[in-house]
Amino acid sequence: MSALHIKKGSTRHSAYNLRPTFSDQEERHTLAVLVENEPGVLARVIGLFSGRGYNIESLTVAEVDHTGHMSRITVVTTGTPQVIEQIKAQLGRIVSVHEVHDLTVEGDSVERELAIFKVVGDGDKRVEALRLADIFRANVVDSTLNSFIFEITGAPEKIDAFADLMRPLGLTDVARTGVAALLRGS
Repeated sequence: MSALHIKKGSTRHSAYNLRPTFSDQEERHTLAVLVENEPGVLARVIGLFSGRGYNIESLTVAEVDHTGHMSRITVVTTGTPQVIEQIKAQLGRIVSVHEVHDLTVEGDSVERELAIFKVVGDGDKRVEALRLADIFRANVVDSTLNSFIFEITGAPEKIDAFADLMRPLGLTDVARTGVAALLRGS
């Protein structure tokens, strides 16, 4: 103890704060990574995740600048704040990576996903599937005598809710694009 009877690390303002600054609570983060569009870049970025045992919930990649040969990789992952900071730091060290943005931390962002659902059924189930599709603003892109294929866009939570409601009506197949996200404002 010091002469002032204050224990080291006892306050947030201590020069010797020994308490951890990160929590151990898992969080979901959306990372936007601007990379050079060249062979092997995606493998290096994804290898970083798999090599360290990090999970990827969603992955979207597309060229965003044809003249500058730049692509944008949008990755949704979960982890503790320490793990997320480590992922961002390690992504930034990859030579082909130009920018790493954590859209979850940097401000409000818009996240959208496209999904296609195949629902097989007849009678009342077909009518109910069409009614729910109308409520969720899903489009019918193909129809046969016993099935529909619906196209829906929206937040991942909306896609999940639509899938949950379609399962008892005969949902047989789902294809999802993954999350595309941008920061709001300037």
